Amino acid sequence: MEPLLNIEDLSVDYTHGGMEIPAVRQVSLAVAARESVGIVGESGSGKTQVFMAAMGLLAANAAVRGRVRFEGGDILGVGAESLNRVRGSKLTMVFQDPMTSLTPHLTIGTQLAEVLVCHAGRSWREARNAARHMLDRVRVPEPERRMSQYPHELSGGLRQRVMIGMSLLCEPLLVIADEPTTALDVTVQAHIIDLLGTMRRELGMALVLISHDLGVVAGLTDRILVMYAGRIVESAGAAELFQQARHPYTAELLKCIPSLTGPRQQRMPTLLGQPPRPGDPDEGCAFAPRCARAAPRCRTVRPPLEDAGGSAHRVACHFPLPS
Repeated sequence: MEPLLNIEDLSVDYTHGGMEIPAVRQVSLAVAARESVGIVGESGSGKTQVFMAAMGLLAANAAVRGRVRFEGGDILGVGAESLNRVRGSKLTMVFQDPMTSLTPHLTIGTQLAEVLVCHAGRSWREARNAARHMLDRVRVPEPERRMSQYPHELSGGLRQRVMIGMSLLCEPLLVIADEPTTALDVTVQAHIIDLLGTMRRELGMALVLISHDLGVVAGLTDRILVMYAGRIVESAGAAELFQQARHPYTAELLKCIPSLTGPRQQRMPTLLGQPPRPGDPDEGCAFAPRCARAAPRCRTVRPPLEDAGGSAHRVACHFPLPS
């Protein structure tokens, strides 16, 4: 059966100051119906760019190569009219900052209802009733009052619940959540992650959760893909990845997860060094300059890909971690 979303050999380059700056390099991934996939990596690793390309939301100076298929149909590079038959209804996105994603001069009710008016052909009265019901489903207190409020009158957590509700109004097949807990306190983060899991089960939708934090995606995803310097460096089932990371970058990310059961530490562990700058030579293993296991050949030879069946591949390193 063909995956719900299938991205093949996707590359994204930006033109700036007469230079081509690569942001994503030959990424291939697939998301099955009802599957939950986590995409993890440091800022600048290309996580968001992959899905912004799939949604047709990249800046004008971006050049995209590759193929993106949704429900078996090509959606990369198609016109806005064709893409809008899918985008916003069957394929939706929750953005990182709800304050800048919501329109400041429109009420919450108007912004929610507009989704159903545009994508489902509902009347404004029907759309507003459905919007009010959705606010209740995503646990927004006093939904009737919130409908007449503006984004700045809501807390960050409530604004993110509104964004999640907006993405679910048309009962999509796939929701992409781009770091939906950024800038929220820990308690609210937990509520948002729990809400995404609950709505995924209730609606039977697929979910892509983009994050820089492996701990955030641990309990919500079936499979985790780790990105570094614009490439996928490891992909595995969530439980398998936590039990035995095979790429040193993944292992270092796991070390940075806070623990309440391990030995007490005076300082939080951090990953030393910096990712390569966009435009640096694309050869060898990009993580080699930061890797304690790196050898001279790592700077010239990229770790081989081990195919374990379609999108469930693992990436091997020249220096696998000891058991």
